[in-house]
Amino acid sequence: MQLKTKFVLMVGLVTFCSYGVTFYRTSSFQEDLVVEQATRQAKMLFHQIRLTRQWVADHNGLFFVKQPGVENNPFLKEGAIRDERGNWLVKRNPAMVTRELSVYAAREGMGQFNVTSLQPINPLNAPDDFERRALENFSQGTPETVAIEKIAGSYRLRYMAPLEVEQQCLSCHSGQGYEVGDIRGGMNVTIPMGPAFAEIRTNNRMLLNIAVATILIVSLTIYVLFDLLVARRLKLLAGAMDRYPQGSLSTRFSAMEDENDEIGTLSRHFENLCSRLERSRRELDETREQMFQSEKLAALGRLVAGISHEINNPLGGMHNCIQTMKKNTDNPELQERYLELLAQGVERIRSTVRQLLNIGRKEPLEIKCGDVDSMIRDCLELTCLGRRTIALELNLGVQKPVWVWMEALRQVMLNLAGNAVQAMGEKGGVLKVSSRVSGSDLVVEVGDSGPGIAPEHMDKIFEPFFTTKEVGEGTGLGLSVSYSLIRRMGGELSARNAEPSGAVFTLRVPLTDSRHETGEGGIS
Repeated sequence: MQLKTKFVLMVGLVTFCSYGVTFYRTSSFQEDLVVEQATRQAKMLFHQIRLTRQWVADHNGLFFVKQPGVENNPFLKEGAIRDERGNWLVKRNPAMVTRELSVYAAREGMGQFNVTSLQPINPLNAPDDFERRALENFSQGTPETVAIEKIAGSYRLRYMAPLEVEQQCLSCHSGQGYEVGDIRGGMNVTIPMGPAFAEIRTNNRMLLNIAVATILIVSLTIYVLFDLLVARRLKLLAGAMDRYPQGSLSTRFSAMEDENDEIGTLSRHFENLCSRLERSRRELDETREQMFQSEKLAALGRLVAGISHEINNPLGGMHNCIQTMKKNTDNPELQERYLELLAQGVERIRSTVRQLLNIGRKEPLEIKCGDVDSMIRDCLELTCLGRRTIALELNLGVQKPVWVWMEALRQVMLNLAGNAVQAMGEKGGVLKVSSRVSGSDLVVEVGDSGPGIAPEHMDKIFEPFFTTKEVGEGTGLGLSVSYSLIRRMGGELSARNAEPSGAVFTLRVPLTDSRHETGEGGIS
């Protein structure tokens, strides 16, 4: 998943959570506020009805002319009286006034209210479950009870508070054993909450739409800005990293070099890093080339010390031939035969010197088309000159010119063959060398019959300056240089112990079909 996608998802998630918490708290706050306002309305209505009841009680009830719809109250002792004109007047006590006002309020869609008790006189005033629980709580000292109930598919707030017996109440309720201050029942006020909750749902939908639109707009804006200000510039920086070390440093970061933000700073730091790496690489290449040349000269010195008497032998024979020819100037046959011997000696010395020059000269490490088998024979001939105790077993199977790093392979072969000869010591032994083409690789194996490589040294033999030879007998760079050369060719150099004794070094380097130089004529 891309960084900008993760960033947008995280910002969207944080925004969603923030809006979710805000939405939940706002919705809860709206509901709490509506419930609180409805409760206040219910309390206000409760006190208005209570005051109305008190006024009715203070005036010993209300009397209405008896007519259809205005009937006697069967639960009052003096429910009707007759005036001087002969009209019957029916009495309305506070309970009936309360009930009839509630009917009017319900008809107008307003709150309803009714009076009830655990021992009602009128069965119509019997309490329901909510009212019964509230009355029981009043007996335990609870001052009021509020609840939200769903009745007939709509929500309603129900508020109930106790009604205490006052002096005026005893005119109707004295026979029931009440005293002033007793709780004779309670009045329940019901406020419809459907419209308020519908408004809350409307507000919630509006808030939800605003939240979704805000999250989408913020996410899209962040996505575009992140892609423009961060992702594209990081892609440019990543492209410059992928192309490194190709390209010019002056043009590599042209799109970001004038920016003063974090990515611009990172780009400048990377450019500085590339500059330091290129400078270090040049210094390393120079040091490596000096090390390679030093190792060449060291190998050349060891070879010269070993073959000096091989050159002196033909020189001594040539000197004797010349002396004899001087003494026998009149013998043509002897002159001809000795001239042939002189020519052979000169050719032998010239061949040896040519091989030494090939080793000692400094040439760029480049791919050439050449005879690998012939190069291996030259290296072995030089390495084994003067060592008659060394027997060669050659199995050279390339048998055709190939494109390889010829001079680099020459140095590797001299190092490996020289190490093999030194490992076998004065007693000598068998030096086995094989070559072949395997697929698109050149494979060369150099083995000896020496004591082999100690197991504890196997992981260290290719490290620079590691050597098991005595002081003055080796620099510890031969195998390290060979390993570095093979790796620079894109190949592998490995070592193992042979059975029953000795060591075998195997090198594998890729071949090409045509000339292919890397860098400026060297190995990259």
